[in-house]
Amino acid sequence: MTFSIAAYDPDEGAWGVAVASKFLAVGAMVPWVRAGAGAVATQSYAKISFGPDGLGMMGSGMSAEETLQRLLEADPGQATRQVGIVDADGRAAAHTGVKCNDWAGHRIGVGFCCQGNILTGPDVLEAMATAYISAEGEFADRLMAALLAGDRAGGDRRGRQGAALYVAKTDGGYGGDNDRYIDLRVDDDPDPVARLEGLLTLHHLYFGETRPEDRVLITPELVRELQLIMREQKYYSGDLNSQWDEPTIEAFDRLIGTENLEERWRATDAPTHIDRVVLAYLRGRFGKK
Repeated sequence: MTFSIAAYDPDEGAWGVAVASKFLAVGAMVPWVRAGAGAVATQSYAKISFGPDGLGMMGSGMSAEETLQRLLEADPGQATRQVGIVDADGRAAAHTGVKCNDWAGHRIGVGFCCQGNILTGPDVLEAMATAYISAEGEFADRLMAALLAGDRAGGDRRGRQGAALYVAKTDGGYGGDNDRYIDLRVDDDPDPVARLEGLLTLHHLYFGETRPEDRVLITPELVRELQLIMREQKYYSGDLNSQWDEPTIEAFDRLIGTENLEERWRATDAPTHIDRVVLAYLRGRFGKK
């Protein structure tokens, strides 16, 4: 009733799981990830304890294959289970029980494994693996590409409901206080994978780093455009003077704060430039239609 990918990216030092299913809040059950330990996707009559127990084993140094065997040996219901595991070094292992509902299977690649049950067919996993290997961008984007490919290839043959993306890396969480770099869920939606892709786009907007090539100079023409937006949104009451002066900067700072874009722009950090991504967002949200 679920298809997922568990993977490791050595360049980013990140582990992750992406999953979709005709199942309410699938993200609360299937994905388990811990930086420095690995990733576990537990599904098909999901044995939830496989998640924390598996991460604990891999965190102590066990390989994915050793962890998988230890988990299955202790589970009398292993014939109905499906699980994919990637350890701290990117070694992958997977299990599809003989009593999993058709079509069910898994595919293991270098640094990842794809698994699914009650699928429209094996082409779902093939599409996921191909998309993950060929996709560009950061690790989370490649996981998302795999999930989208599986969904477009047929996915869960019962339909759609929930999806989730969980990526962990050391100090990757907000403020650097934990490893939860991305933890996004769509619990109940007619098109959850597409909705999840939209949430990932927003995550990049709010928390992504500005690249040097995306820094746009704040010209007088751009100042006037921003002043007009801010006046219409009640942040600015001054003249449309095209001057990046103190009242304009203060108004812009309030707008940025309301839109939760502080990670992308601060007056003290970038007083004369704006991120191209932020500018596109503001134009799309507040510009003339």
